Amino acid sequence: MPTLKTETKVKTVVMAAKKPFDLIIIGGGPAGLTAGIYAKRSKIDTVLIEKAVPGGLITTSEMIENYPGFPDGITGVDLGKRMEDQARKTGLDIIFGRVIQIETSKNTFSVHTDNDTFTARSIIIATGGDPKKLGIKGEEAFTGKGVSYCATCDGPFYKDKKVAVIGDDNLAIEEALSLTKHANTVTIFPRKNTMRAEPILQDRAKSNPKIFFMFNAAIEEIAGDKKVSSIKIKDNASGNRSSVEVDGVFIYAGHKANTDFMKGQIKLDENGKIVTDDDLATNVPGIFAAGDVRAKDMWQAITSAADGAIAANSVRKFLENK
Repeated sequence: MPTLKTETKVKTVVMAAKKPFDLIIIGGGPAGLTAGIYAKRSKIDTVLIEKAVPGGLITTSEMIENYPGFPDGITGVDLGKRMEDQARKTGLDIIFGRVIQIETSKNTFSVHTDNDTFTARSIIIATGGDPKKLGIKGEEAFTGKGVSYCATCDGPFYKDKKVAVIGDDNLAIEEALSLTKHANTVTIFPRKNTMRAEPILQDRAKSNPKIFFMFNAAIEEIAGDKKVSSIKIKDNASGNRSSVEVDGVFIYAGHKANTDFMKGQIKLDENGKIVTDDDLATNVPGIFAAGDVRAKDMWQAITSAADGAIAANSVRKFLENK
């Protein structure tokens, strides 16, 4: 409606004129929202830029049962909304836009979005990462309805069920082993004919009576009605096609950090994730990183939230010293 467009435009202009901020947080998932809460409580003039939906990747989880404070579980959408509401209650401004570039000067950073430019004395990058998709039929449609990228998050929903794990690296095998605590059978479909996981993990999987391997099978479709009920495969050797009944599909094709806008400016590891010290500072003074965009071993909402708190505290100390 014209009125709403006018109001949004006015707010953007007013905020753009309010330069520079003490802190710009890029990304509105658990890390970014927690950083915003802690920053505002420390009286740090802060704005958060989010490209899509506050809450980030957790909003795609059907149910989260391992986040403290919710003994009966909580949907990802509800948890994300509660985090957003709490952040806004502190006075945190959240604006929407996709960050395309960061420019560094002596005392400030310029953050360019697809709509505007903002400047600040410090930055927290909390852009997270996305699981790499297979791009097969049914994958997108059944995400959150039987298709998952996190056994730690969703494994308990498959008690005594049949599940498939697509992948062949360490993470895929570790998650398959985790799933045996809940599922009745776990069938691993290596993406290639050779396993990339460490031999010790392969041995553990092969010795587990609940785990089966199906080599030489190309996944062509994830099928079902309202939820996943089967996967359709093609035998690469014979060309024969068949259907395998499963209640869930866990996909491990890799994890892509959202750091394209920072390449060449900041130190990344071999997987494109941001390298930080214990205070979550990057190699660029004034730029910090938090959450799944950071090089670390565990990708969970709770660890991302912890990162956000640590990063905000490090920003506070940085600004005080500066």
